[in-house]
Amino acid sequence: MRAIVQHRYGGPETLALAEVDPPEPARGEVLIRVAAVAVSMGDVLLMRGEPRAVRLAYGLRRPKRPIIGRDVAGEVVAVGPGVTRFDVGDAVYAESDQGGFAELVAVPERFVAARPTSVDAVHAAAVVVSGTTALQGLRLAGVTAGQHVLVNGASGGVGGFAVQLAKAMGAEVTGVCRGTKAEHVLAIGADHVIDHTREDFTDTEGRYDVVFDLVADHPLGRVRRSLTRRGTLVLSSGRGGTVLGPMRRMAAASATSPFVSQRLRPLAAVRSGDDLAELARRIDAGEVRPVVDRVYPLDEAAAAVARLESGEVRGKVVIAV
Repeated sequence: MRAIVQHRYGGPETLALAEVDPPEPARGEVLIRVAAVAVSMGDVLLMRGEPRAVRLAYGLRRPKRPIIGRDVAGEVVAVGPGVTRFDVGDAVYAESDQGGFAELVAVPERFVAARPTSVDAVHAAAVVVSGTTALQGLRLAGVTAGQHVLVNGASGGVGGFAVQLAKAMGAEVTGVCRGTKAEHVLAIGADHVIDHTREDFTDTEGRYDVVFDLVADHPLGRVRRSLTRRGTLVLSSGRGGTVLGPMRRMAAASATSPFVSQRLRPLAAVRSGDDLAELARRIDAGEVRPVVDRVYPLDEAAAAVARLESGEVRGKVVIAV
């Protein structure tokens, strides 16, 4: 099968199209013919071997698994022993443990769900990691109707879903983004937009019930100022240092939370077929709309990754396989 492989850590130039042996579904796994795979920042960080701590698990000198990609959508072509929920021919989407930049990928059944019926494979792939991360973050925050939620990083993949899901939950939503992306963030449902190049959301004290921070561009103390006295800060992503990445900041939040009135909650998003099923229901109900920035063919995967790294993306970059 065709796949995008890399044999050393680095930038998009390390990615190359190659012929590799196809995977076989193990017990409890579904083999998916990939129609589309989205590009996530997690893929980019693994491609670069950043933060350095991830190399302990993924290979110190070079990637143990040469194929990246997690957000896949396609069709079931085979099932392993013990699979009960899916059959050959089913249209599905799933979060794989890497291996998605390829024509075929095997994924445990519990991380697979039926695709939304109202969107194509390209738009379904755009949902997987970003949608589940946003859903789990808002769930962790306990968002309820009438609350004021701020999403820092509202124009990206996770941020865009967070804006839409928070609105569907009945919240008033403020999105923080670059001014050139304000129209996009308003179009997906935000009530207000803050241009971070002109205004600092942390300058306003006690305004937000929930801050969903996807950027990590302010000290924790400043972000806390923007929360109500009983507000909740959810921390996800952000590059952080070269060795530990965002983990140091998240550890600081966990250590501080017991001693303050606000809740500081690091988010460790997990793969979940149940959450993908919920997102499919919400998409088909019209509550959430996947936004695709650009689509690239498989042999232009390097350009797709470069596009994501450019910082100009509105929504998700997707590779059609």
